[in-house]
Amino acid sequence: MAVNPKLKDEETDHLFRAILQLRNIDECYMFFEDICTITELKALAQRFTVARMLKDGKTYGEIVEATGASSATISRVNRFIKYGADGYNLVLERLAQESGGDREYKPE
Repeated sequence: MAVNPKLKDEETDHLFRAILQLRNIDECYMFFEDICTITELKALAQRFTVARMLKDGKTYGEIVEATGASSATISRVNRFIKYGADGYNLVLERLAQESGGDREYKPE
């Protein structure tokens, strides 16, 4: 899929190149703690958890209960899973392959 021209620019390319330099989870925490507020990072993590749960067939009610996400957030994530750039699907499929196909959401 082609990159959205509204997103593509030199600054964003630099950001993504920087993210690709991260080698482990601890480095991710260090970088994202510096670049995002705690609220921004938690919102990103929540959206990704919502995406995982949607792909695992969880209901909106189950997702709200587990994550505290609003129905608007769940609906928005669901729309991007179905009609977006396939970024969620790409990453979730790779993570499923990495874990031997076990993709079911397990709260920690």
